Amino acid sequence: MDAAADKLMRELREVVAAAEALLAAPGASAEHMREIRERAEQALGDARERLVAVSGEVEDRVRRNPWAALGIAAGVGLIVGLLLSRK
Repeated sequence: MDAAADKLMRELREVVAAAEALLAAPGASAEHMREIRERAEQALGDARERLVAVSGEVEDRVRRNPWAALGIAAGVGLIVGLLLSRK
């Protein structure tokens, strides 16, 4: 699953990079804007497909180990709660 998560993160970074390029080029030609938009849409589609695949794998793991999943979720919730309460 680590390889799948790494690939998903790379694809999400590509989406962010394409969005940043789109925002950074306000005076770009229409053709350049179309190219950037197509690249962003492609990267987003790839990331969406990976996310669906990874979510299925995560769901299978949770079904096999519900107590471990509950413990992890509680731990993450506790950490997020502590971080948010430090304001």
